[in-house]
Amino acid sequence: MILHETPIERKTLFVGHVFTARLDKARIGDGSVRDREVVVHPGGVSVLVLTEADEVLLVRQFRYGPQEVLLELPAGKLEPGEEPFEAAKREQREETGTTSSRYVSLGEVYPTPAYDTEVIRLWACRAERWGEQKLDDGELLEVERVPLQEAEQMVLRGEIPDAKTQIGILKAAALVRAGVL
Repeated sequence: MILHETPIERKTLFVGHVFTARLDKARIGDGSVRDREVVVHPGGVSVLVLTEADEVLLVRQFRYGPQEVLLELPAGKLEPGEEPFEAAKREQREETGTTSSRYVSLGEVYPTPAYDTEVIRLWACRAERWGEQKLDDGELLEVERVPLQEAEQMVLRGEIPDAKTQIGILKAAALVRAGVL
């Protein structure tokens, strides 16, 4: 069995601010040709910020897609040509008003790999300096401090549905227990 698909034709259906939608024709491993709907996304970043007291800085904001207010890690979309690590630090400053000098990579997440090219790169850090938020125009959110142990339990109880936030909290909790973070 050949587990590979080769695009043979691409048609752009929609170009927006956040993503582009495309319809591809791809030759799959058995030689047949199939349609593949693809959301092309520039990628994103997220950062788990811990206080000295092991509290996670989470942001509460309305998300239009699910029509819900969610509790999430600070995060954002990559701007054209922006380096992911610099974008993570920018999002941290904008959304929490904090900065740090030491970061630990938590890896990459493919939120919906069946049809979306988005990759979210995750980091964790300790807040070292505190300042003012610099939210984007139209960005409305509240910062909440949640003890890391409680945030981990919230994930396990299903109270935090956002995937990047679940992964970031669980990985950071393991790293804190191991003395790495």
